[in-house]
Amino acid sequence: MSTLQGHLLVASPKLLDPNFVKTVVLMVQHNDDGALGVVLNRTTGTTIKEIWNQISDTPCERRDSVHHGGPCEGPLMVLHGHQDISQIEIATGIHFSTDCDNVEWLMENNHDPIRFYVGCAGWAPGQLESELMTGSWLATPATFNQIFRSNGDQWLEVTRQISRSMTFPPLEPNIVPEDPTLN
Repeated sequence: MSTLQGHLLVASPKLLDPNFVKTVVLMVQHNDDGALGVVLNRTTGTTIKEIWNQISDTPCERRDSVHHGGPCEGPLMVLHGHQDISQIEIATGIHFSTDCDNVEWLMENNHDPIRFYVGCAGWAPGQLESELMTGSWLATPATFNQIFRSNGDQWLEVTRQISRSMTFPPLEPNIVPEDPTLN
């Protein structure tokens, strides 16, 4: 099995599960034991300051949005770019942490880039592979900008990127007629 860790899964239009319609999921882990990811393009409408005040006595001045990572419960999760406190390096320069001390350090030291998540997406062994075979998901390697710098409709942006990469390669100039209307 080839791992999809560090890839984006994009819900295909035929995926009708309301938890995943038009989602982009970053794969944090993927191995023989199953898979774990976080939905990148859903926010909770809550800030980290509001959540942090409920779970810690340490003051928090950050006002970052908290994202809804998926339907499975889990601890507060953070995607960030700080290698020294990473629990998992998802891809080059993209790190994941859930450890309370690491999360607190990230908040106190105001490091960017950073994204906070509650909930996650999880798959049992073989489940994700089955969903991929039915065409529920499209996969592409994740980039730093797709995760931390996306503007607008992230699902549409990544879907278009995948579509462009799947189209036929451009014609070579030596076989393009001078007047394409003669074809």
